[in-house]
Amino acid sequence: MEIITTHKNTDFDALAAVYATSIFYPQAKPLLPRSINSNVRAFLSLHKDRFSFHTPSELDLNRTTRFIVVDTNSWSRLDGMDPLKENPDLEIHLWDHHGGTGDIKPDWCCREQVGATTTLLVRRMEEENRKISPIEATLFLTGIYEDTGNLTFPSTTAVDARSAGFLLEQKADLNIIKNLLRPTYGPKQKEILFEMLKNVRRQKLNGHVVSFSKIDIEGHVPGLALVVEMYQDIANVDAAVGIFREKKKEKCLVIGRSAVDVLNIGNIMRTLGGGGHTNAGSAMLKSINPDAAVELISELIKGNQQASVQISDLMSYPVFAIASQAPMKEAALVLREKGCSGLPVTEEERIVGIISRRDFKRVKKSRQMTSPVKAFMTRKVVQISPGSGVTQAVRLMIKHDIGRLPVVDNGKLIGLITRSDTMRYYYDLLPN
Repeated sequence: MEIITTHKNTDFDALAAVYATSIFYPQAKPLLPRSINSNVRAFLSLHKDRFSFHTPSELDLNRTTRFIVVDTNSWSRLDGMDPLKENPDLEIHLWDHHGGTGDIKPDWCCREQVGATTTLLVRRMEEENRKISPIEATLFLTGIYEDTGNLTFPSTTAVDARSAGFLLEQKADLNIIKNLLRPTYGPKQKEILFEMLKNVRRQKLNGHVVSFSKIDIEGHVPGLALVVEMYQDIANVDAAVGIFREKKKEKCLVIGRSAVDVLNIGNIMRTLGGGGHTNAGSAMLKSINPDAAVELISELIKGNQQASVQISDLMSYPVFAIASQAPMKEAALVLREKGCSGLPVTEEERIVGIISRRDFKRVKKSRQMTSPVKAFMTRKVVQISPGSGVTQAVRLMIKHDIGRLPVVDNGKLIGLITRSDTMRYYYDLLPN
C-alpha cells in the first residue's frame, strides 16, 4: 500500500498538494490528518463527491510500502504516522517548499524554497502536459494564493507566479478562490487585535524591530494568524509574535510573522516544535509562562543558540548511573529510591545507554528482573556537551521527545540535564 499525507492543521496548500500528488501516484491513498483548518473543512464538505480522502483510522499502516509526505519534513507534524518511523523497508518520497532539513529522511525528494508546495506539483503538471479540470485548477491556485498571500508575500518566487498563470489558463475561478480564502475576522478577532494594539512595545533584536504581544484567550479562537498579520502591519515592525495563552489548558499558541527574509520565522518555530516557512510560522508550547516564551524566542531571534547560561550551570551532578551488567531489579530499586524516571547506563564511566521506567514495560516475566540492564536499555543516546546553551538542550528534547540529556565531556559522563532543569531557566514552573 502507498500513502500520501501532510501536516496537522491542514491548510489549502497542504490539501492541494496532497490531491496533486495523488495524480502522480495513482495507486496511493490520499490521507488527511484529523485536524484541518476550518475553511478547508468547509471546502471538503461541499466537494466531498469530487475530492475523496482517507483518515488515519481507515488504513492499516503496517501494509505501507511507500510513504509520500507533502508540505512538511518533520515527523512530529504528521498525524498518527509514528509506527512508520521504525519501518526500515519503507520507501519515502517528499515534496516540500520549506527551508531547513527535518527529521524525515526521504529516499527521493523534490524540495525547493518557493512560495507553496503546490507550486512544485503544478510546475511538473505543466511540464508533462497534464490535463487539469477547472475545479482542480481552482483548488491548486487556492493553495498557492494562500501560502503566498495572493503572490504578495516576500517568499513568493517567479515559479509561483508562472504556476498561477498556468492555472488561470486552465480556468481557475478567482471568485471561488476569494470566497474560500475569506479570512475569519469578526467581533472576537477585532477585540483581540485592539487589545494587542493597546500596548505595542517595540524592541531591536539582532538588527530587527520586533514586537511581542501576550494575550489570554479561552477556547479555540479562529483567525488568530490574520490578527497577527494585521498587528504587524499596523505596528510597522519587521516581525511580530503573538503569544496566546489558554490558562485552563496550560498552553500557549505562538504565531509569528516576518516581513524580512533574513529573520526566518519558520526556523524559529521549528526549534520550538512547530513549523512554518520564512515569513510565517506557529508552535504550541505546553506548560510555559508567556514571559519565558518571549525570552526564549528573543534568544532565538538574536541567534544566540548558546545563551550566557550554559548546560554546566544547570545540570544535575553527581550523576546516579548504573552499570550495564547490573540486574534490572537493582535499576528498579535505584529509580524508586531516587524518585527519577531514568538512569544513564555506563561501562567504565562511558555512557552506553539509558534505562527508564518505560523500558520496564518490556519486562513480562518475574525472572527477567534478574537480567542485566543492557538487555532492556535504550542504546541510542542523545547527549550534549557542558558548554552548550539551554536553547540547544530544549531543541534536542523536543526533537527526540526525551526528558533528559546526559552531559558528556571528552567521552566521560559528568552530569545530567532534565526537563525540570531547563524549566528553572525558561518555564517558571518550579516552586519558589
